[in-house]
Amino acid sequence: MLDTSRGDAPAPTNEPRGCLFALSQPPLMIFLTVIGVLLLMAAVHDLFPL
Repeated sequence: MLDTSRGDAPAPTNEPRGCLFALSQPPLMIFLTVIGVLLLMAAVHDLFPL
């Protein structure tokens, strides 16, 4: 049978963190926003004839 009792097992502290944790970091989000804005500006610039 599966033991479902809540014993005094220590909580794991060395859990591997996934991609969502990495994307939630402010410096990475600022970097991705700057890159996205530059790509958007280049795409909009290409739409207008000079």
